[in-house]
Amino acid sequence: MPGDGHAGCGRRSGEPHWWEHQQGVPGRPHSTLAQRRGFREYLMGLLLPRDRNKTLTCLAGTEPIAGAQHASVQRLQFFLSESTWDHEQVNARRVELLLAGSATTPHSGGVLVIDDSGDRKDGKATAHIGRQWLGRLGKTDNGIVTVTTCWADENLYYPLHAVPYTPAHHFPKGRSDPSFRTKLQIAAELARTAKATGAAFRAVAADCAYGDQDSFRRQLAAAGLPFVMALKPSHGTWAYGKDAYTPTDAARALTWTDPQHPGDWTAVERTFRDGHTETWWAADARLGWWGPDGNVRLVVATTDPATLPAQSTWYLATDLPRPGGPREAHSPEPAADLHEVVRIYGIRHWIEQSYKQVKDELGWADFQVRSDTAIRRHQTLVNCAFSFCWNTWFAPLTPPATDQPPQLDPLPDPLERGRTRAPAAPVGLLAPGAPGRPWLADALGHAATLLAGMVDEAPALSTPGTDRHRRQRQTH
Repeated sequence: MPGDGHAGCGRRSGEPHWWEHQQGVPGRPHSTLAQRRGFREYLMGLLLPRDRNKTLTCLAGTEPIAGAQHASVQRLQFFLSESTWDHEQVNARRVELLLAGSATTPHSGGVLVIDDSGDRKDGKATAHIGRQWLGRLGKTDNGIVTVTTCWADENLYYPLHAVPYTPAHHFPKGRSDPSFRTKLQIAAELARTAKATGAAFRAVAADCAYGDQDSFRRQLAAAGLPFVMALKPSHGTWAYGKDAYTPTDAARALTWTDPQHPGDWTAVERTFRDGHTETWWAADARLGWWGPDGNVRLVVATTDPATLPAQSTWYLATDLPRPGGPREAHSPEPAADLHEVVRIYGIRHWIEQSYKQVKDELGWADFQVRSDTAIRRHQTLVNCAFSFCWNTWFAPLTPPATDQPPQLDPLPDPLERGRTRAPAAPVGLLAPGAPGRPWLADALGHAATLLAGMVDEAPALSTPGTDRHRRQRQTH
């Protein structure tokens, strides 16, 4: 990796780097030359394609384990763990730039997606670590869970904020400690933070881990944040034993004969990115005091109202009023018909794609540090790298001039063993265009290709409803 970062950055002549918009603000990672250099090198390491986990030795381009004492690795280690810069200020500036960008400005048709993601980690001394449910693995194991918010519409998504969850055993008084916060409390705070930054969105979307929690829905309602969240099929029993009544029972109580005689159901046509279409069916159901005109609506969406297949049936709770209902006139939020409710929750699935990008490509869980500060800094830098991807996607780089002679690489450092020329990367990994130096992949060029596959797998297009937005929407 180059020391000054210019040779492989894909920078257009006369154009400032994305990070240079943050200059001159105390506490950001370039208050000193060393911090600025660390910030640049760390992000370039995250963006470059690698054939191993993006640990510090990988980011610095040295051998694993044997190269841990290399000066470049120690420099990044100090930047991540000891240097005096504020990750919250960096993230705030990143979000500010995204909100101000012409291609990334949030709009009222977007969705604020809340979720948490767990990654396995060994040991007991690392901050936030504990034995807990890790959704990525689908089991309880030793690891770290981070609560995240993501803004998304049908064509774009990017992370806003992330806060690691700290299990109760890290606090002197356990769950009764004043500093302890549940995932639900962290998520509600992040939703309020997103609103305070000025990010516009139609509603908050979350899966059943949050939708099943009455306290979480109350926190969102108290903050004036509308929601569309999933419920478990078994959620909401108001009786016990054989008298239990669930969302599945409520869906089965709706009338249905066949597609020509749908009864209580409304067809929702969905067109996917690859061109194929699917017809889903949606309906307002009743569950206890939940109903079409209650403070909370139960909306069921499925591919087959007759059988309600588990893999393609959604049970959704929302406080958005239905069009023409008694709550519409007094609601601060526009009414949402069945098409709109299904659209909003469909966008939630972008969070899964987001995790694939930041984890599989950008090294979200590859950190090898233990302190709370270092972990949060690493996550902030990964989110910055993700934002670089969108910046590059919307502003294609100009190929470098071909009349300039190539610059030869300096001899490798004696402490950095291995080949000095990397083999050609697979064609699918790199963006078109010549790299800045013969053996160095263009970091920002690769950033654009990280998103190329994502565009082909975007959520489905929604059927136009009665409350269309200024952009055409999609669902997934």
